[in-house]
Amino acid sequence: MNTQPPQHQPTPDKDAIALLPPFERLGLDRITLVSTVAQAREAKARLSDSAAWGFDTESKPTFRVGEESDGPHILQLSTPERAWVIQLHDPQCREVAAELLAQGGIAKAGFGLGDDRRRIISKLGIEPAGVLELNTVFRERGYRKDMGVKGAVAVLFNQRFMKSKKAATSNWANLRLTEAQLVYAANDAYAAIRVFDALGLAR
Repeated sequence: MNTQPPQHQPTPDKDAIALLPPFERLGLDRITLVSTVAQAREAKARLSDSAAWGFDTESKPTFRVGEESDGPHILQLSTPERAWVIQLHDPQCREVAAELLAQGGIAKAGFGLGDDRRRIISKLGIEPAGVLELNTVFRERGYRKDMGVKGAVAVLFNQRFMKSKKAATSNWANLRLTEAQLVYAANDAYAAIRVFDALGLAR
């Protein structure tokens, strides 16, 4: 049995990543917004055919000291073909979202999921099953502690993953999400499933 620690692997810095060609993101034609229970059930039926999903959540940012977020406000799940952005305002939508996340036998892969998990337990009352922190996989393979989606896409695809700071800090609790918000949210989950597949993690 090999007990040698993994070799340290170099990772590109911000300047090197900035020179890479862009990662091809999902367009709106491959992103489904889910805001009703009927849409949530349709999403569940479509997603349940897959063995793994890219996974992320978004919460309305907090700016005041001591202010607690009541997020997540949206849940993003993606296959390599399509992403679903599920709003969690409606109690029945939250119920279906909880069923999806509690579903066993399906890997739910993403980056920096510790906070997402804590908020999901608080808001949806379930422990997500099959959560795979991709940063941990990279660490086990000798990369720095937190690779993040940008570093992972650079290493695996030699491409630059673009994230809009404006979208990241926007109000995810809005009933009407902008196109920029939908593209940002969906592609965080989409990039995660692409990374999952490229790492050869599918069972």
